[in-house]
Amino acid sequence: MTTQYNVANTNLDAIKNNQGKDATFDFDAVKSLDFQSVVKSKLYQDQLYVLGGIAVPDVKLNLPIFKGVSNYSLIVGAGTMKPEQKMGEGNYALASHHMLEADLLFGPLTKVELGQVIYLTDLEYIYEYEIDYKEYVEPTRVDLIEDQPDKTQLTLVTCDETGNQRLIVQATFKEKVSNKKASKKMIKAFNLDKNTY
Repeated sequence: MTTQYNVANTNLDAIKNNQGKDATFDFDAVKSLDFQSVVKSKLYQDQLYVLGGIAVPDVKLNLPIFKGVSNYSLIVGAGTMKPEQKMGEGNYALASHHMLEADLLFGPLTKVELGQVIYLTDLEYIYEYEIDYKEYVEPTRVDLIEDQPDKTQLTLVTCDETGNQRLIVQATFKEKVSNKKASKKMIKAFNLDKNTY
C-alpha cells in the first residue's frame, strides 16, 4: 500500500503547522467513492494536512490522520470531523470511507471487538483508547461526535456496506505516552502496512 502519507514521512513541526491550516468540515461535500475520485485525489495532495496517525493493530488498520473531511482526505486516510479537536481531549472524532475491499480505509472497523485497543499519534505522544461501543446508526446521529461531559473518548465513523447507515466505533481514553517512552507494541502498531490508496 502507499507510503506517501505514512506518518513516518512527516515530522512534529509539520504536524504543528498543519494544525493551523484551513480545512473543510462540510459532511455534505463527501461523496461516494468511484475510480475517478481516487484518481482525482492525487491532484489534491497539497491540500491534505497530516495531523498524525491511527492504528488498530487487532484488525491491521493503520492510516494517516488529516485535518478536515474533504472527499480526498477520506480517500487516503482518516479526517478530523471538528475544527478544534485535540487528541486525548473531549471526543476526538474521525471519519473515513468504507470500500468494497474490506481491508482498505475504515473497512477493518467492521471486525473490531469491544475491549480492543486503538492508538493515535501526533508524533509527540501516543494516545491509547479502548473500544467500548460499536453500533450501526442512522446518518443523522451527529450527536455521537459531540463532546460528553467528564468523558475523554474517540469516535470513528464510516458508512456501512450499503452507504445507508453509519458504523460508529467509540473508545475510552486510557493513557497518553511520550513517543520516546512508548512500548514496542505501540510502535509496532504504526509500522503495519497502510491500508489506503
